Amino acid sequence: MTEETPGFEEKPDVPSGATPEDAEPQAAAPSPEEAGTDSVEESGPAAAPAGDVQDVALTAQLDQVRMALSERTADLQRLQAEYQNYRRRVERDRVTVKEIAVASLLTELLPTLDDIGRAREHGELVGGFKSVAESLETVAAKMGLQQFGKEGEPFDPTIHEALMHSYAPDVEETTCVAILQPGYRIGERTIRPARVAVAEPQPGATPAAPAAKADEPSATPAPDEESGGPDEG
Repeated sequence: MTEETPGFEEKPDVPSGATPEDAEPQAAAPSPEEAGTDSVEESGPAAAPAGDVQDVALTAQLDQVRMALSERTADLQRLQAEYQNYRRRVERDRVTVKEIAVASLLTELLPTLDDIGRAREHGELVGGFKSVAESLETVAAKMGLQQFGKEGEPFDPTIHEALMHSYAPDVEETTCVAILQPGYRIGERTIRPARVAVAEPQPGATPAAPAAKADEPSATPAPDEESGGPDEG
Protein backbone atom coordinates (compact mmCIF):
# COMPACT_ATOMS: atom_id res chain seq x y z
CA MET A 1 0.00 0.00 0.00
CA THR A 2 1.47 3.36 -1.03
CA GLU A 3 1.72 6.09 1.54
CA GLU A 4 1.38 9.69 0.51
CA THR A 5 4.26 12.01 1.43
CA PRO A 6 2.96 14.97 3.36
CA GLY A 7 3.67 18.37 1.98
CA PHE A 8 3.56 17.40 -1.63
CA GLU A 9 0.54 17.72 -3.90
CA GLU A 10 -0.09 15.03 -6.38
CA LYS A 11 -0.26 16.40 -9.89
CA PRO A 12 -1.88 14.68 -12.81
CA ASP A 13 0.30 12.92 -15.21
CA VAL A 14 1.14 15.05 -18.18
CA PRO A 15 2.31 13.33 -21.29
CA SER A 16 5.64 14.38 -22.59
CA GLY A 17 5.57 17.28 -25.04
CA ALA A 18 2.18 18.55 -23.77
CA THR A 19 1.67 22.14 -22.74
CA PRO A 20 0.50 23.20 -19.32
CA GLU A 21 -2.88 24.16 -20.71
CA ASP A 22 -3.45 20.55 -21.67
CA ALA A 23 -3.04 19.60 -18.11
CA GLU A 24 -6.05 21.71 -17.05
CA PRO A 25 -9.08 19.70 -16.10
CA GLN A 26 -11.75 19.32 -18.75
CA ALA A 27 -15.03 21.22 -18.55
CA ALA A 28 -17.62 19.72 -16.31
CA ALA A 29 -20.15 17.52 -17.97
CA PRO A 30 -23.70 18.95 -18.20
CA SER A 31 -26.07 18.04 -15.45
CA PRO A 32 -28.82 15.46 -16.08
CA GLU A 33 -31.49 18.20 -15.98
CA GLU A 34 -29.69 20.17 -18.70
CA ALA A 35 -29.14 17.04 -20.76
CA GLY A 36 -32.81 16.14 -20.49
CA THR A 37 -33.89 19.57 -21.61
CA ASP A 38 -31.63 19.42 -24.62
CA SER A 39 -32.97 15.97 -25.49
CA VAL A 40 -36.53 17.17 -25.31
CA GLU A 41 -35.75 20.18 -27.42
CA GLU A 42 -34.03 18.04 -30.02
CA SER A 43 -36.73 15.33 -30.10
CA GLY A 44 -39.68 17.71 -30.17
CA PRO A 45 -39.74 18.46 -33.92
CA ALA A 46 -39.45 14.72 -34.77
CA ALA A 47 -42.47 13.70 -32.60
CA ALA A 48 -45.05 15.39 -34.84
CA PRO A 49 -44.26 13.43 -38.03
CA ALA A 50 -44.46 10.16 -36.10
CA GLY A 51 -48.01 11.00 -34.94
CA ASP A 52 -49.08 11.93 -38.46
CA VAL A 53 -47.79 8.63 -39.81
CA GLN A 54 -49.76 6.75 -37.16
CA ASP A 55 -52.96 8.64 -38.04
CA VAL A 56 -52.51 7.89 -41.73
CA ALA A 57 -52.01 4.21 -40.96
CA LEU A 58 -55.16 4.09 -38.81
CA THR A 59 -57.16 5.90 -41.52
CA ALA A 60 -55.99 3.42 -44.16
CA GLN A 61 -56.87 0.51 -41.88
CA LEU A 62 -60.32 2.00 -41.23
CA ASP A 63 -60.91 2.38 -44.98
CA GLN A 64 -59.99 -1.25 -45.49
CA VAL A 65 -62.44 -2.33 -42.77
CA ARG A 66 -65.20 -0.21 -44.31
CA MET A 67 -64.54 -1.67 -47.75
CA ALA A 68 -64.63 -5.20 -46.36
CA LEU A 69 -67.88 -4.43 -44.53
CA SER A 70 -69.46 -3.07 -47.74
CA GLU A 71 -68.43 -6.19 -49.65
CA ARG A 72 -69.83 -8.51 -46.97
CA THR A 73 -73.06 -6.50 -46.86
CA ALA A 74 -73.44 -6.74 -50.65
CA ASP A 75 -72.79 -10.50 -50.46
CA LEU A 76 -75.43 -10.88 -47.75
CA GLN A 77 -78.00 -8.89 -49.75
CA ARG A 78 -77.30 -10.97 -52.85
CA LEU A 79 -77.67 -14.20 -50.92
CA GLN A 80 -80.92 -12.97 -49.39
CA ALA A 81 -82.31 -12.04 -52.81
CA GLU A 82 -81.30 -15.44 -54.21
CA TYR A 83 -82.98 -17.17 -51.27
CA GLN A 84 -86.20 -15.20 -51.76
CA ASN A 85 -86.20 -16.07 -55.48
CA TYR A 86 -85.61 -19.70 -54.59
CA ARG A 87 -88.53 -19.70 -52.15
CA ARG A 88 -90.86 -18.13 -54.73
CA ARG A 89 -89.74 -20.60 -57.39
CA VAL A 90 -90.27 -23.55 -55.05
CA GLU A 91 -93.72 -22.28 -54.06
CA ARG A 92 -94.67 -21.72 -57.71
CA ASP A 93 -93.46 -25.20 -58.65
CA ARG A 94 -95.34 -26.69 -55.72
CA VAL A 95 -98.59 -25.00 -56.79
CA THR A 96 -98.03 -26.07 -60.41
CA VAL A 97 -97.40 -29.68 -59.44
CA LYS A 98 -100.53 -29.65 -57.29
CA GLU A 99 -102.65 -28.23 -60.11
CA ILE A 100 -101.30 -30.81 -62.55
CA ALA A 101 -102.03 -33.64 -60.13
CA VAL A 102 -105.57 -32.39 -59.44
CA ALA A 103 -106.25 -31.85 -63.15
CA SER A 104 -104.99 -35.34 -63.96
CA LEU A 105 -107.25 -36.90 -61.30
CA LEU A 106 -110.33 -34.93 -62.35
CA THR A 107 -109.71 -35.70 -66.02
CA GLU A 108 -109.99 -39.39 -65.18
CA LEU A 109 -113.32 -38.71 -63.44
CA LEU A 110 -114.90 -36.84 -66.36
CA PRO A 111 -116.39 -39.97 -68.01
CA THR A 112 -118.03 -40.87 -64.69
CA LEU A 113 -119.43 -37.35 -64.36
CA ASP A 114 -120.77 -37.63 -67.92
CA ASP A 115 -122.57 -40.85 -67.01
CA ILE A 116 -124.06 -39.15 -63.96
CA GLY A 117 -125.29 -36.28 -66.13
CA ARG A 118 -126.93 -38.61 -68.64
CA ALA A 119 -128.57 -40.60 -65.84
CA ARG A 120 -129.96 -37.36 -64.40
CA GLU A 121 -131.37 -36.34 -67.80
CA HIS A 122 -133.16 -39.68 -68.15
CA GLY A 123 -134.50 -39.67 -64.60
CA GLU A 124 -132.41 -42.65 -63.54
CA LEU A 125 -130.54 -40.84 -60.78
CA VAL A 126 -132.49 -42.18 -57.80
CA GLY A 127 -131.90 -43.96 -54.50
CA GLY A 128 -128.43 -44.65 -53.21
CA PHE A 129 -126.89 -44.04 -56.61
CA LYS A 130 -128.13 -40.44 -56.44
CA SER A 131 -126.47 -39.86 -53.06
CA VAL A 132 -123.17 -41.29 -54.28
CA ALA A 133 -123.31 -39.23 -57.47
CA GLU A 134 -124.06 -36.00 -55.63
CA SER A 135 -121.23 -36.67 -53.16
CA LEU A 136 -118.81 -37.22 -56.04
CA GLU A 137 -119.90 -33.99 -57.73
CA THR A 138 -119.51 -32.10 -54.44
CA VAL A 139 -115.96 -33.38 -53.95
CA ALA A 140 -115.06 -32.49 -57.54
CA ALA A 141 -116.44 -28.98 -57.05
CA LYS A 142 -114.39 -28.54 -53.85
CA MET A 143 -111.29 -29.47 -55.82
CA GLY A 144 -112.02 -26.57 -58.20
CA LEU A 145 -113.81 -28.36 -61.04
CA GLN A 146 -116.32 -26.13 -62.85
CA GLN A 147 -118.75 -27.16 -65.56
CA PHE A 148 -119.57 -24.81 -68.44
CA GLY A 149 -121.50 -24.81 -71.70
CA LYS A 150 -125.11 -23.65 -72.19
CA GLU A 151 -127.48 -23.57 -75.11
CA GLY A 152 -127.86 -20.17 -76.75
CA GLU A 153 -124.44 -18.78 -75.83
CA PRO A 154 -122.15 -17.49 -78.60
CA PHE A 155 -119.68 -19.99 -79.99
CA ASP A 156 -116.14 -19.48 -78.68
CA PRO A 157 -113.51 -21.69 -80.34
CA THR A 158 -111.23 -21.37 -77.29
CA ILE A 159 -113.70 -23.18 -75.01
CA HIS A 160 -116.10 -24.87 -77.44
CA GLU A 161 -115.61 -27.74 -79.86
CA ALA A 162 -118.18 -27.81 -82.68
CA LEU A 163 -119.26 -31.33 -83.58
CA MET A 164 -122.37 -30.40 -85.62
CA HIS A 165 -123.08 -27.45 -87.88
CA SER A 166 -126.30 -26.05 -89.31
CA TYR A 167 -128.01 -22.84 -90.45
CA ALA A 168 -130.88 -21.19 -88.64
CA PRO A 169 -132.91 -18.10 -89.59
CA ASP A 170 -133.35 -16.94 -86.00
CA VAL A 171 -129.67 -16.48 -85.07
CA GLU A 172 -127.54 -13.43 -85.79
CA GLU A 173 -124.15 -15.04 -85.06
CA THR A 174 -122.65 -18.48 -84.67
CA THR A 175 -124.49 -19.86 -81.65
CA CYS A 176 -124.37 -23.03 -79.60
CA VAL A 177 -127.80 -24.58 -80.13
CA ALA A 178 -127.13 -27.89 -78.34
CA ILE A 179 -124.65 -29.06 -75.71
CA LEU A 180 -123.56 -32.56 -76.62
CA GLN A 181 -121.01 -32.83 -73.82
CA PRO A 182 -120.35 -30.18 -71.16
CA GLY A 183 -116.93 -28.66 -70.75
CA TYR A 184 -114.91 -28.51 -67.55
CA ARG A 185 -112.28 -26.12 -66.25
CA ILE A 186 -110.17 -25.64 -63.13
CA GLY A 187 -109.83 -21.94 -62.44
CA GLU A 188 -108.76 -20.41 -65.75
CA ARG A 189 -107.46 -23.70 -67.13
CA THR A 190 -109.74 -25.62 -69.46
CA ILE A 191 -109.28 -29.36 -69.08
CA ARG A 192 -111.97 -30.25 -71.63
CA PRO A 193 -113.83 -27.99 -74.07
CA ALA A 194 -117.60 -28.15 -74.35
CA ARG A 195 -118.67 -30.21 -77.36
CA VAL A 196 -121.60 -28.49 -79.01
CA ALA A 197 -123.78 -28.22 -82.09
CA VAL A 198 -123.64 -24.77 -83.66
CA ALA A 199 -125.92 -22.86 -85.99
CA GLU A 200 -125.07 -19.93 -88.24
CA PRO A 201 -127.34 -17.35 -89.87
CA GLN A 202 -128.72 -18.21 -93.28
CA PRO A 203 -126.41 -17.04 -96.07
CA GLY A 204 -127.69 -13.71 -97.47
CA ALA A 205 -130.33 -13.31 -94.76
CA THR A 206 -130.76 -9.83 -93.30
CA PRO A 207 -131.31 -9.38 -89.60
CA ALA A 208 -134.98 -9.20 -88.72
CA ALA A 209 -136.21 -5.72 -87.80
CA PRO A 210 -137.40 -5.38 -84.22
CA ALA A 211 -141.16 -5.47 -83.80
CA ALA A 212 -142.87 -2.15 -83.06
CA LYS A 213 -143.98 -1.76 -79.49
CA ALA A 214 -147.70 -1.59 -78.79
CA ASP A 215 -147.43 1.55 -76.71
CA GLU A 216 -145.63 3.55 -79.41
CA PRO A 217 -147.85 6.01 -81.34
CA SER A 218 -148.73 5.15 -84.91
CA ALA A 219 -146.98 7.03 -87.67
CA THR A 220 -150.35 7.80 -89.39
CA PRO A 221 -152.12 10.75 -87.72
CA ALA A 222 -155.65 10.15 -86.45
CA PRO A 223 -158.51 12.02 -88.23
CA ASP A 224 -159.41 15.34 -86.71
CA GLU A 225 -162.51 14.92 -84.60
CA GLU A 226 -163.44 18.60 -84.93
CA SER A 227 -163.53 18.42 -88.72
CA GLY A 228 -166.44 16.03 -88.52
CA GLY A 229 -165.03 13.61 -91.00
CA PRO A 230 -165.46 13.91 -94.77
CA ASP A 231 -167.77 16.57 -96.17
CA GLU A 232 -171.30 15.36 -96.97
CA GLY A 233 -172.52 16.01 -100.51
